[in-house]
Amino acid sequence: MIELTRASFQYENSDRGVRDISLSVKSGECVVLTGLSGCGKTTVTRLVNGLAPSYYPGAFSGSVRIDGKDISRLSTWEIGRLVGSVFQDPKSQFFSSELAGEVAFPCENYGLSTREIRERTDAAIEALKLSRLRDRAVDVLSSGEKQRAAIASVYAMKPKVFVCDEPTANLDAAGTRQLAQTLRQLKEQGFTLLLAEHRIDWLMGIADRFLYLRDGRIAAEYTPEDLLLLPKADILGMGLRSPHEGKCPPAPSVLDESPAVLKTAGLSKRICKEVIFDDVSLSFPKGRVTAITGQNGAGKTTLAQILCGLARQTRGHILIDGKKARAAVRRREIYYCGNDTSTQFFAASVAEELLLNTRSTEESKSRARNLLKELGLYEYRDAHPSTLSGGQKQRLAIACAVFSGRGILILDEPTSGLDGQNMRLIAERLKSEARNGRTVLVITHDRELIESCCDNIVEVEKRSS
Repeated sequence: MIELTRASFQYENSDRGVRDISLSVKSGECVVLTGLSGCGKTTVTRLVNGLAPSYYPGAFSGSVRIDGKDISRLSTWEIGRLVGSVFQDPKSQFFSSELAGEVAFPCENYGLSTREIRERTDAAIEALKLSRLRDRAVDVLSSGEKQRAAIASVYAMKPKVFVCDEPTANLDAAGTRQLAQTLRQLKEQGFTLLLAEHRIDWLMGIADRFLYLRDGRIAAEYTPEDLLLLPKADILGMGLRSPHEGKCPPAPSVLDESPAVLKTAGLSKRICKEVIFDDVSLSFPKGRVTAITGQNGAGKTTLAQILCGLARQTRGHILIDGKKARAAVRRREIYYCGNDTSTQFFAASVAEELLLNTRSTEESKSRARNLLKELGLYEYRDAHPSTLSGGQKQRLAIACAVFSGRGILILDEPTSGLDGQNMRLIAERLKSEARNGRTVLVITHDRELIESCCDNIVEVEKRSS
């Protein structure tokens, strides 16, 4: 179904790309691409769905065939009927303002009958458990809900090949289980699946093969059984996430007794008539990393934006060091790192971004240099942030938070696009910041991150509609 023969691609004005990729995926097979951030996983998916070189300019050689057809000879719309794509940033593929319209859009675009469009849209919304959000505007959905909406829009078209880039990056545990069930059903129905993914534990029982990429090449191939038998030292050395399923440590019933720097008292939030959360009283201790978890759409990001003064609560108070803190004060005292890195960068280079709100001195430049080296970004110091890979952008956003000097850091899904090596690197850095007296809040569904660095867990419960 998918046949790449000595396929090479190098992005224009860049040294990034892939070399000599030869890959054969049979009809009904599920193949997973994994490896360190920037190893070429996303580029391979772009070769398969035709976006490279048609949308992403660069030098291409070799051949890519889908269902026996050389895609260099197919038009974009013909490739779109064969290959459905779910991108790492789901909102980049949205066209409609509300969810049902977004799911229906691809079917409308290909001129299917009204009855078939309705049937396919209903089936896709039901399959991805999105019925209660059917009439919701896509721009107010949580990041995980946006991801499921993007998957539903591809599901509705029923292409022969599904290509997914980090499909669980922002999904909660329930959403990941639902996606696993959906992919398993697609595979049973004979669809071909190609996934680029860091989190591989949920794919055991679905994937037929795992391809480990390094420096733009396929370095190794594993069956699920092979991967599960690899020593832990090998997994760590390859920079992979754990292939073994696990559970988050149980949340303590009471946060520890360290001095509370940040508190909420009776915090409530309504949007129109919908109650997002009500009467929330929390305490976040100094020198600790606290995980904020909960289902997609439970209000975690809304809570974070209120805490840092970017959104307004309906009722209740927020205290810093025991004193009520207005929004303007919180914006000065708290650094918020959002879950959409594409909206957070303003400077023309990585180094300038890090130093953006800092007085330029030899001491600040030295600190910036050391931090970029620690997070594996120093070689990209002169690159524009928009040219970085998803994982590199994430590490830059975290570097900016650490470099800000503020005592309270709130990081929203900081490891959603990170491989195992960089996830563990960030976990160590967050623990270090907490040891130095900072209060760190991490909104996350990442079980491995929680196990690696979080001292406390707060679960935000989703209100039933």
